Amino acid sequence: MSQPRDRWHSAGRTDRGKVRLRNEDAFLDCPGTRCWAVADGMGGHQAGDIASQLVVDGLASLPGQGSLDERVEATRRCLQWLNRRLGDELTLASHGAEAIMGSTVVALLLQGDRAACVWAGDSRCYLWRGQTLYQLSRDHSLCEQLIDQQVSPEQARAHPDARALTRAIGSRAPLSPQVLELGTLAGDVFLLCSDGLYQALSHSELGQALSQGNPQRVLDQLFAGVLRGTAGDNLTAVVVQSCAT
Repeated sequence: MSQPRDRWHSAGRTDRGKVRLRNEDAFLDCPGTRCWAVADGMGGHQAGDIASQLVVDGLASLPGQGSLDERVEATRRCLQWLNRRLGDELTLASHGAEAIMGSTVVALLLQGDRAACVWAGDSRCYLWRGQTLYQLSRDHSLCEQLIDQQVSPEQARAHPDARALTRAIGSRAPLSPQVLELGTLAGDVFLLCSDGLYQALSHSELGQALSQGNPQRVLDQLFAGVLRGTAGDNLTAVVVQSCAT
């Protein structure tokens, strides 16, 4: 039996930060279709803000009907189509010159007592459950690739290109979004966020904010923590809370 639509409460927020001239992040907060997402336009490249908005608009157009498996497959196909579209549009705009117009994405789909996290890039999905913070997504970055190759985490993080993305939408390569499925429990709180948010806060600071439960209070604490510092990147977050039934 599917859960009532209002079982999940959510809120989203984005901010340019203190250094960047424009905000290249975008987010989707759509409890009606039980779909939430954060997209981060690839900094330093062409039209990152357009790329991230195209990703969010594409996900927003997906219907909320069907099983979770069907919705995950529709999301995967949507992101693969967007990957091709961004590559084609950039080729036309740049007359074939070497360039990138892309975005990361992390999306959360909920259906009944199941959840699916779908992502490409280094925007993240966290879960707060039982007073413990879990990172559900794993960054598609050179750092993680080096760790997979048995390089120590310390050496991998010290690499000058550690944060370079190995997977993203618009990368000109065929896209294979990663998917993680899990069961949900009463009291769960999910956090979707761009790297401008989680890079500025410690694991304990993230957990402390998520312990507030209420999505708006969580966002207020997260953004206050980042904006007290240098806030050198755009920051975006969506918080989704399971309500007791």
